[in-house]
Amino acid sequence: MPRALILDTETTGLDPATGDRVLEVAAIEVVNLMPTGRHFHRLINPQRDVPPEATKVHGFTAEMLADKPLFAAILPELLDFLGDDPVIAHNAPFDFNFLDHEFDRCGAPRIPRSRMVDTLEMAKKRFPGLPNSLDALCRRFAIDLSARTTHNALLDVQLLGQVYLELMGGKQPGLELATVLGGSRSSLASVEGPVQRTPRPIVPTPEELERHAAFVAKLKEPVWATLEGA
Repeated sequence: MPRALILDTETTGLDPATGDRVLEVAAIEVVNLMPTGRHFHRLINPQRDVPPEATKVHGFTAEMLADKPLFAAILPELLDFLGDDPVIAHNAPFDFNFLDHEFDRCGAPRIPRSRMVDTLEMAKKRFPGLPNSLDALCRRFAIDLSARTTHNALLDVQLLGQVYLELMGGKQPGLELATVLGGSRSSLASVEGPVQRTPRPIVPTPEELERHAAFVAKLKEPVWATLEGA
């Protein structure tokens, strides 16, 4: 999976079939499991009220979103960022279901389910019977949660990027490590060809050779004798 997008949405509720809408979309780009620094993040006017119980989760109110663009306005840029690559999300069917309804309103083709990667399902297979929320996984993998006071989509995809890396086997030092410095991607390690090492031969002393010869002489048909002169 050379390139993939880690995505999260925040919504006005739990069911788009009853009129709930997307009010925030965030995605980050990863290449070979590592974030590149490219990201997409938009707040959206959901064109409806935001119930208090939803505001408690993500912190947004209808008043805060009244001057934000409609989903149709951000869709072209979102589609361009997602491209044709896999889309990774935690409890991905939830996000895909909301995006399906938003895409339908805009007359745009839905993202194929074949592109969906669900980290919740991955976690359930790895940790059956254990809590596998994003918070629980961050604690399990010792990922810093101190900034997560509400369910902010951009922060959540950044945390999920770290969780996804751990679910895929964890950090592998020396294999295309990358860091984000001021929004740019720079290589930390790039090795071409075999690693060059300085030979450090071990040369026995005359005394060690003498003791070894005495030891071998005590053995019956020692295999070392067949290697002399080889």
